Amino acid sequence: MMADTRTTRRAMLAGLAVGMALGPRALAAGLPEVAVTKDPTCGCCEKWVAHMREAGFTVTVTEGPVNPVKARLGVPRDLASCHTAQVDGYAIEGHVPAGAIKRLLAERPQGIGLAVPGMPVGSPGMEVDGMEPATYDVVLFGPEGRSTFARYRGAEPA
Repeated sequence: MMADTRTTRRAMLAGLAVGMALGPRALAAGLPEVAVTKDPTCGCCEKWVAHMREAGFTVTVTEGPVNPVKARLGVPRDLASCHTAQVDGYAIEGHVPAGAIKRLLAERPQGIGLAVPGMPVGSPGMEVDGMEPATYDVVLFGPEGRSTFARYRGAEPA
């Protein structure tokens, strides 16, 4: 019985060591890459990219004109924000929380993508010290119309 305990303990410690060595890459292995297009001078976009990476996504960033990307992906003008991303066939517009994107990828609803219209205070990348995060909608949009996909307060579901 004692040998079984040591074997289990050794296996657990070995697994922990491997997990620590791999770090965030192990988490990102199951998530598709996020390709972001942003204006070179936008600081909040960099903060959103950091939020996505912290959530386990691998993110590539292209700096340049975003309007042609929005038009090609079918992002409605009234939903446009400061950066546009693509992930696994979906468009992501603005400061969409990583949790909403993970849910989108798990559920795979019909639509072009998700958007957070405007730049709500407290949304990922739009945190402001001393200000309460806003409650805002994450919108699923597509040829069939729009619907509220999720409601968030800051980076957390409301």
